Amino acid sequence: MELVFLRHGTAADQEEWKGDDADRPLTAEGADRTKEVVRGLKTLKVKPDVILSSPLLRARETAEIARKGLVTDAKVELAEELTPAASPDRLIARLGDLADKPVVLCVGHEPHISTSISAMVSGKTAASFDVKKAGACCIRFTGIPKAGTGTLLWFLPPKFLRVIAGR
Repeated sequence: MELVFLRHGTAADQEEWKGDDADRPLTAEGADRTKEVVRGLKTLKVKPDVILSSPLLRARETAEIARKGLVTDAKVELAEELTPAASPDRLIARLGDLADKPVVLCVGHEPHISTSISAMVSGKTAASFDVKKAGACCIRFTGIPKAGTGTLLWFLPPKFLRVIAGR
């Protein structure tokens, strides 16, 4: 399995948002830049068989942009395992149920993505990664995903993904 993490795009400012944080949407610029990033992922031949998304609005919007831009039949499935406070172990367990899927796209938040990458690659949740908004990475698992058994294939900031989208 190749697991591609995509952090949600730029959302409405948390300080200025008057509603529930779970309902904070992408900004117009955040949506546009996310579309460019997704074109970069398409250039890298990312074609998910499954798309998991945090239920928070900004992640769901990012996942829908990815679904459309990557031209996949996969439906966006909401996953509590991708919420900001979720344990990486919960996500790894969920991925175990999807071990037969070649490519899984997970759309979520920081610091959850960083701690999950760390747990998947090193077995520790040291969170030594900094995933920018609309940044992405890919981890390969051979067999059933388990902590410490993933291999980091690539880790790309959104700026690079937008550059390769323009090729």
